[in-house]
Amino acid sequence: MDWGTELWDQFEVIERHTQWGLDLLDKYVKFVKERIEVEQAYAKQLRSLVKKYLPKRPAKDDPESKFSQQQSFAQILQEVNDFAGQRELVAENLSVRVCLELAKYSQEIKQERKMHFQEGRRAQQQLESGFKQLENSKRKFERDCREAEKAAQTAERLDQDINATKADVEKAKQQAHLRSHMAEESKNEYAAQLQRFNRDQAHFYFSQMPQIFDKLQDMDERRATHLAAGYGLLSEAELQVVPIIAKCLEGMKVAAAAVDTKNDSQVLIELHKSGFARPGDVEFEDFSQRMNRAPSDSSLGTPSDGRPELRGPGRSRAKRWPFGKKNKTVVTEDFSHLPPEQQRKRLQQQLEERNRELQKEVDQREALKKMKDVYEKTPQMGDPASLEPQIAETLNNIERLKLEVQKYEAWLAEAESRVLSNRGDSLSRHTQPPDPPASAPPDSSSSSNSGSQDNKESSEEPPLEEGQDTPIYTEFDEDFEEEPASPIGHCVAIYHFEGSSEGTISMAEGEDLSLMEEDKGDGWTRVRRKQGGEGYVPTSYLRVTLN
Repeated sequence: MDWGTELWDQFEVIERHTQWGLDLLDKYVKFVKERIEVEQAYAKQLRSLVKKYLPKRPAKDDPESKFSQQQSFAQILQEVNDFAGQRELVAENLSVRVCLELAKYSQEIKQERKMHFQEGRRAQQQLESGFKQLENSKRKFERDCREAEKAAQTAERLDQDINATKADVEKAKQQAHLRSHMAEESKNEYAAQLQRFNRDQAHFYFSQMPQIFDKLQDMDERRATHLAAGYGLLSEAELQVVPIIAKCLEGMKVAAAAVDTKNDSQVLIELHKSGFARPGDVEFEDFSQRMNRAPSDSSLGTPSDGRPELRGPGRSRAKRWPFGKKNKTVVTEDFSHLPPEQQRKRLQQQLEERNRELQKEVDQREALKKMKDVYEKTPQMGDPASLEPQIAETLNNIERLKLEVQKYEAWLAEAESRVLSNRGDSLSRHTQPPDPPASAPPDSSSSSNSGSQDNKESSEEPPLEEGQDTPIYTEFDEDFEEEPASPIGHCVAIYHFEGSSEGTISMAEGEDLSLMEEDKGDGWTRVRRKQGGEGYVPTSYLRVTLN
């Protein structure tokens, strides 16, 4: 069934229907454009959301990035960002494959429709013009017939009239004959015009307009086909990104499953483990008896005139409370402001970084040497002397980095020994004699007697203690309390120690001492001599027994 046969008389209906089809096509293009705006706005908002919650610092500088929870969240943000990219891809495909193509096709189909209807209107105007000519020839034939009949009646009346002259009768007869001849010509012309109009009308209704209607039908069906393809592209654009979106969602599931609570707890320990020992028991301060203390310049907190230093109520040990507000510390190059464990890790990181830089400089030096050899063998490739400044600079960098590596290695060894000395429970540390210290005071070798060497299996003397000419511990004035206190144990000096720094006290090898305060993780223990006087001595120089 076709429009030319079934809708031969529905010109206006076909005109309205084809216009409705074009309007529907334009409406769908507008819908897709607004859909694209929605997708673009959605993707933009997702990207802004991801940017808002991304970490502000690089992962290497952010300790929180070591937790699996933070890593999973970062992975989810990345997946959401990829998801936003897929929404942008959907918008781009719809814009190119639907909006642009359908809009272009809509313009083409509008021009084709306009051409077909112009052709139909011209055919209709031609048919109407032929019909007007037919009507004119018909009216002329009718008029001429009336005039011929009237002329014939006039000639007959004059012929019967006895008073009419012969000339008048002849004239009337000639006029009647002329009118009759004119009526016959009008008849022939009308007949010819009628035949021509019927032929044109048959061509118009059976050939010309059906062809135009068929072309319009074909045009409308092609438009509907393109529109249907556009409908399919809407879902196809979504289906193209479904695998990637599924991977994004799967990545989110994997990120959720990657959260390792036990590992995060271990990471927290590794990040913030101080390496200090737990505080010991608080001493009983017996205010009923005065502390018998001999005046000594080496006694901690005892003025040179022998009078005990009085402290206010707020001078008790502040370091005992790890949950209190921390004082502002000065950052040092060797990270000594950090707890032992954290100091060791930071020094290890700095050492690894310096080694990488050193290796990079060494590789660069080797490359420059090879290039210099090539220039020397092939002068046209370059001047060997031009590389000398770079080689010299590289050598300077290597020497500087080697010194830094040595410096960090020394600091790291010291920090590791400090961590090892602080490791373990306080009780286990005091129940068995510790190893001799890694370093001893500078004058300990001259102060030690020969009997100390006979008591040791090794023939080596204890190493020298570094830094005797400077204060050992800058916070002794806060850690040591002048109020009378009862000993918490007793200890025996394994080595001789000359307390020449502020806050320390001297002791002889084999001397019995009263234990006043345990080591708090810094390598020093507070003791009291029998003849009076209190101060700090190295923990590794003592054999400790608790009460």
